[in-house]
Amino acid sequence: MKTRIRELRKARGMSQFDLADAVGTTRQTITSIETGKYIASLPLAWRIAQAFGLRIEDVFIFEEDEES
Repeated sequence: MKTRIRELRKARGMSQFDLADAVGTTRQTITSIETGKYIASLPLAWRIAQAFGLRIEDVFIFEEDEES
């Protein structure tokens, strides 16, 4: 799953630590989500979207598998 977290975070002058602190997780988790190594749980995705004042679908890009 792709995200716009890095883009949104940088546009707001936030560090990974700032965002992690705001949503109650670790910087390492934010790094893993940004690099696509980890998919955020729904509650965490919601908190991240809220931190940016956006909807989940404005932050997380769901791409269906073309074979499905």
